[in-house]
Amino acid sequence: MPIHASSHRGTWLGLLAVILWSAVPPLIRLLSENFGPIGGAALMYSVSAALLAAVLGWPRLRDFPPRYLLLGGGLFACYEIALALALGFAQNRMQAIELGIVNYLWPCFTVLMAVAFNRQRAGPLLLPGLCLSLLGVAWIMSGGALSPAGILRNALQNPLSYSLALAGALLWAAYCTFTKRLSQGKNGIAPFFALTALALWLQYGLSRESLAMPALSSIAILLLAAVVMAAGYAAWNIAIAEGNMMLLVAASYSTPVLSSALASAILSTALSFAFWQGAAMVAAGSLLCWRSTRPTRAA
Repeated sequence: MPIHASSHRGTWLGLLAVILWSAVPPLIRLLSENFGPIGGAALMYSVSAALLAAVLGWPRLRDFPPRYLLLGGGLFACYEIALALALGFAQNRMQAIELGIVNYLWPCFTVLMAVAFNRQRAGPLLLPGLCLSLLGVAWIMSGGALSPAGILRNALQNPLSYSLALAGALLWAAYCTFTKRLSQGKNGIAPFFALTALALWLQYGLSRESLAMPALSSIAILLLAAVVMAAGYAAWNIAIAEGNMMLLVAASYSTPVLSSALASAILSTALSFAFWQGAAMVAAGSLLCWRSTRPTRAA
């Protein structure tokens, strides 16, 4: 395959991965409504792990750096569990969409951790970008009024879910920051998914949830969510090797807006103008944080 054709294929697959990942949060919410917060997540990650193993193959774990398996696998599993349970334990669909936006603070946190731990240089756009993203979340949670009392009141309605969503953003930022240099070029996505599924099944066994006989529509949602999740990771795996990463990284920062649009459609939930303003702030702030790490071209 010619180099330019391969690059185009990788870029298109990367853009497809961004779209697929944007659809994951609302699909996780649907799964929780059909199977329960823990059981639905456990089923989805089990099926996704099987699909990834079939598509990407199951790697030889003895060839992986032990620190990557332990730290990377632990951070990955903790993030996925935090996000899935945050969405699953949301009190309603509108709250689940809000929690998805809180999760998308991870790009800014990633840049902050890269500056703090990886000696990444950052320009003056870092602080405005972080403040803009945080302002976007506050704008959404206060309904466009920026009332500290309103934000606190909103968070205290479901402190578990909001805490899990914020913890998830920090966990994914840590995963992105530390595992690249630990992986030594290895890809542990399939075993990491299996680890996530195992942890969720253990948690399910300790919970009071019970899986009832699912309807055909519930099984269809499960298969769709698992395929979307697995296909997103498989497509991104090719994209990072072949695609235009500058374009893909910039496109990925539109995820808060794109995911909100898909969530509104999938969950049949109308979003206010203030919500769209906040989502745009989060996306713009993330883009500014990323731009702050790009080297400036000499005059």
